[in-house]
Amino acid sequence: MARDIGTEALAHLAEDRVDHRFKGLPPDAVGLTVAELAGQRRNLFTDGFTTPVLALSAERLEHNLALMETYTDRHGLAFAPHGKTSMAPQLFRRQIEHGAWGITLAVPHQVWVARAFGIERIFLANELVDPAALRRIAEDLAADPDFRFVCYVDSVRGVELMDAALRGSARPVDVVVELAAGEGARTGVRTEAQCAAVADAVAAAATLRLVGVAGYEGEVPRADHQRVTAYLRRLTALAAELDKGGHFADTDEIVVSAGGSAWFDAVAEVFAELPALSLPVLRLLRSGAYVSHDDGHYRRLTPFARVPEEGALEPAFRLWAQVVSRPSAEQAFANAGKRDAAHDLDLPDAQVIRRGGTERPAAGVTVTGLSDQHAWLRTEPEADLEVGDWVGFGLSHPCTSFDKWQLIPVAEADGTVVDYIRTFF
Repeated sequence: MARDIGTEALAHLAEDRVDHRFKGLPPDAVGLTVAELAGQRRNLFTDGFTTPVLALSAERLEHNLALMETYTDRHGLAFAPHGKTSMAPQLFRRQIEHGAWGITLAVPHQVWVARAFGIERIFLANELVDPAALRRIAEDLAADPDFRFVCYVDSVRGVELMDAALRGSARPVDVVVELAAGEGARTGVRTEAQCAAVADAVAAAATLRLVGVAGYEGEVPRADHQRVTAYLRRLTALAAELDKGGHFADTDEIVVSAGGSAWFDAVAEVFAELPALSLPVLRLLRSGAYVSHDDGHYRRLTPFARVPEEGALEPAFRLWAQVVSRPSAEQAFANAGKRDAAHDLDLPDAQVIRRGGTERPAAGVTVTGLSDQHAWLRTEPEADLEVGDWVGFGLSHPCTSFDKWQLIPVAEADGTVVDYIRTFF
C-alpha cells in the first residue's frame, strides 16, 4: 500500500510545472511539466540553462549508490542512510532500491515528507518529545501495520513526556537508548547507569517499547580511530548489558545503530565484533552524505581514503556560475554566492572553466569569499578568465548544498540532462 502511495507521489512530482520556484532552469521551459522537460534531454551548457545552476552527475550518483550497497552487504550491515542530507524522495527511493533497510531522519517535518512518499521504515536519529508530532506518529502507526518507526530516548523526563502524549495509542512507539559520545558531546545519556534508568522508565511506559541502543560516533571529542572504536565498543557493550537484564523481551530483534559519513569503517569493524545476543541483531548504519559525496569536507574524511581497497566515492555535485565582472587582473566575480553554494565548512573550489564549448582546468582561480549572490575570485597571472565564462565549482558539505535548490538537474558526462531531483526542506 505505502509503495503504491510512494509511486503515485513520485509520479506527481514529474507532473509539476516548471515556473519561478526553480532556479537555473531554461526560461523557455516555463509551463512544461518536469517530465516533459526531462524528456527533451536538453544540454546543461547549450540549451538555455541559466547561471547559477547546480547539477548532479548521473554517473557519479549511481556509482555512489551502488558502492554503499556493496559495502554494507560485504560487512553485514543494514543501512538506513540519513535522509536529511538530500531531503529528496526520489533519492530515498533509489537508496531503498539499492538495498537500504529504510531512511534515517532528524525532525518530524522530515518524517512527514518521507511518509508522503511511501517510506515504510524510518529511524529518527533524535529525541522526540513534541506531543503533536508524537500523536501524528501514533496515528500513522495505527493506520499502517507495515510502518516501522524508531527514535532516540536519552532521559527519564523525555520518556515521561512521550508516555503522556501517547496515552491511548494503538501501538507502542519503538525507542532506542542514545549513548552520548562523551562529555561535552551532543545529545545522549552520559553514563551506563543513567542508560539503565532510562531503560527502566521505558519498561514502565506501556506506550513505548525498547528495541535497542544507538549513538553517533561523529561527536566523539578529538575523534581518532582509537577513541571512536572505544566509544562504539561502549555502545555494543551497553546493548549486551541491557539484553542481559531482559530489557528487550518485548521485541523480536535488537537494534544497534551508529554511523555518520566519517567513521563508518570503524562502525563496521566494531559491529562485526558484537557477541551473540538473545535475539537477532539489526546492525544499522546511517551514513547519508555518500549519495552526493563532496569536494571538501567528506573528501578529506571519508573512510574510503583509509581503506582504498573498498572502493572510492565520487563527488557528484558541480555548481556552475558565470563570470560577470573582471575589474582587475587579480580579481573576478561570478554570479553565485551564499544563496547558491555550501559555505559552512569550506568555500567552493573553482575546478573548470568553459568557454566556446571547451572545458579546461581553472588554473590560477581561487574563491576567496562569498557575498549573497557573488563569488569573489582571486586570479593569478596564469588564469585565463573572461567575462561570460562559465566556472564549475566543487562544493563542500552535501547537507548545505541540497537545501539551497528545490529542483536539481541530473546531467550525464556530456551535459545531457536526464532527470530532475526535487528537494523538500
